[in-house]
Amino acid sequence: MSLGKTEVEYISRLAAIAVDENEVEQVAGKLSNILDLFKQMEAADTANVEPMAHPLDQVQRLRPDVITETDEHEKLQSVAPAAQDGLYLVPQVIE
Repeated sequence: MSLGKTEVEYISRLAAIAVDENEVEQVAGKLSNILDLFKQMEAADTANVEPMAHPLDQVQRLRPDVITETDEHEKLQSVAPAAQDGLYLVPQVIE
């Protein structure tokens, strides 16, 4: 598929990018090559291809859900300017 100056100007306006007049032909050629590649990919028979979530057939290794750190919230809140019931108190910023 070959794009012309009008199509490139329209696409550049939709994409909100500036294309100089002397670059229109070059951009048109590159966009045409991309569209040709899509046409080639569209011609491939994918009727019997199962969709994949990932190109590699691997299983995610999961670690056990175990607590690895000690609870230090009381120690950390002891140095806070203001804390109550396990929460940090901060000045009100919204009226």
